[in-house]
Amino acid sequence: MVDKSRPQIEAVGLCKYYGDFAAIDNVNFSVAAGEIVAFLGPNGAGKSTTMRILTGYLAASAGEARLGGYDIATNRLAAAKLLGYLPETGPLYPDMTPRSLLRFVGNIRKMPRDFLERRIEHVTELCSLDAVVGKPIRKLSKGYRQRVGMAQALLHDPAILILDEPTAGLDPNQIHDVRETIRKLGKHKTILLSTHIMQEVEAMASRIIFISEGKLVFDGAVEELSKKQESLDGQFRRLSGTQTPA
Repeated sequence: MVDKSRPQIEAVGLCKYYGDFAAIDNVNFSVAAGEIVAFLGPNGAGKSTTMRILTGYLAASAGEARLGGYDIATNRLAAAKLLGYLPETGPLYPDMTPRSLLRFVGNIRKMPRDFLERRIEHVTELCSLDAVVGKPIRKLSKGYRQRVGMAQALLHDPAILILDEPTAGLDPNQIHDVRETIRKLGKHKTILLSTHIMQEVEAMASRIIFISEGKLVFDGAVEELSKKQESLDGQFRRLSGTQTPA
């Protein structure tokens, strides 16, 4: 049972070192139940490293990552039950169809058969996969593969979603559909969303967490940046350290 009175995603003093190089350095933030938060930063800033630590795919050098109150390092399985994760280039089995992949993943998660079949039907419709659900994944476009990854992340009806570039490879119509889906999901789920597209931030998120060179440099409402006399693209460059503030 998810305790919605406490933060659903927590990074507490997260650090990741590779020798003398700090990929992330003392990153602290939390995401409350029902929030859609955009996680921004330039390439190499430490976004993917942070997300991989939060999802348990990577161990932190120091600090704690918690999902639904569970420490990822010490209670990985309990945290995983709450989490749906879409990596930027998610691993898919090319010889499977979307339907067989979802059934395979559901069986690994030990989802009851009737519940699994209902969820497969639901996420297939939600992610607009009806036309390709029986085709081998190797024959699908990058956009459709991205949708299969989204369906996989949603399959077990997780309370928390961590999405790394969810609209990568999609055409404008597909991007619109994904944005609408994420907005709907945000009414019932906690979402941390990585993107480089500022229009997506304004369209979906209520809050921005910005990381640059492994350090947190901004955490606040979208309006705090958009109300300034500068576009969000300009703010992105400023916070990245590639543009001198006026």
